Amino acid sequence: MHDVISTDTAPAAVGAYSQATMTDALVYTAGQLPMTADGDLLTDASVAEQTTQCLQNIEAILAAADLPMTAVIKTTVFLADIDTFDEFNAAYGAFFPERPPARSAVEVGAVPKGAAVEVEAVAAR
Repeated sequence: MHDVISTDTAPAAVGAYSQATMTDALVYTAGQLPMTADGDLLTDASVAEQTTQCLQNIEAILAAADLPMTAVIKTTVFLADIDTFDEFNAAYGAFFPERPPARSAVEVGAVPKGAAVEVEAVAAR
């Protein structure tokens, strides 16, 4: 079994999914777009700013589960353009200054809603 995590400090799920689900051992977030809790999509922002918003959303979701960002053990990153990796990586690194999680980063045909980046995370409880 799993529990659903929902918080109004991150964008609401707008489909048949949850912001995150939780087992006794792990929390799995849905992919987070660069969208504010109020629903403003930051597609005109830089890749660094979009990355920051994605990770702030993950941070808010984990806080709802009483977990810090240091609990993240794996992330998956979807980039609209792999050539933006260095800009993404600089912003991403600010959230994980020590003992960063394992990560996969791939270029995809398109990120939903025209965003440049989407990030999902797995955290240990």
